[in-house]
Amino acid sequence: MKILMVFDFDHTVVDANSDTWVVRCLPDKTLPGSVENSYRKGYWTEYMGRVMNYIGEQKVSPDRVRSVMETIPFTAGMTDLLTFIAENKSVIDCIVISDSNTLFIEWILHAAGLQAAVDKVFTNPAKLNELGHIEVQCYHSHDCNRCPVNLCKKKVLELYLSEQSDAGVEYEQIFYAGDGGNDLCPTSRLRGRDVVMPRKGYTLEKLLAKLEGQEGNFPLRAKNIAWSSGTDILRELKASMQS
Repeated sequence: MKILMVFDFDHTVVDANSDTWVVRCLPDKTLPGSVENSYRKGYWTEYMGRVMNYIGEQKVSPDRVRSVMETIPFTAGMTDLLTFIAENKSVIDCIVISDSNTLFIEWILHAAGLQAAVDKVFTNPAKLNELGHIEVQCYHSHDCNRCPVNLCKKKVLELYLSEQSDAGVEYEQIFYAGDGGNDLCPTSRLRGRDVVMPRKGYTLEKLLAKLEGQEGNFPLRAKNIAWSSGTDILRELKASMQS
């Protein structure tokens, strides 16, 4: 029986939002108002499509975008945590479920030499189109009214656990580390022996605090342990492995 470590990416693995970090690749490091003000709530991925299209139109090469993305800082303690996971793959599976995109996450993990820690990344697919611009698409469609239109992290987690179970892999314990509002939905899939780890001072921690002690239609059974650095998560992971 293995442990499953589930990470969000932005403001969890890395200490910034990769989708806004990319603007640094532009000569003046800002977007025009026509692009910046085009975001509609719940439709972030479509907005990022317009951002990446604008970056392409400014003749910023994918190599330049990549070099900028590789400078994004990791959250304190995360490189140690991911290194530990990479060294203990016989007992820890690790996945990322993120509203970023495949290229950004792949570039960032690869530059840090940490890609071996992560077994699978579930995020919006990105590719170079025929013009050489980066194109971002929605990960999937779903019928969950709690989540952004392009990604329900609970649906992703359920499908992954089902596929693993079919392959004969069951998890003794699941750790879920995240920070944002879209990390709340998957916590309802966690069991009593699992652990949800919200980042201290961020939206997920506040949403979970509101739920505690409430009788409602949102089942939260998992143990709730907040974290400030990857070191806090590593401590809990090691304790679980030793128990």
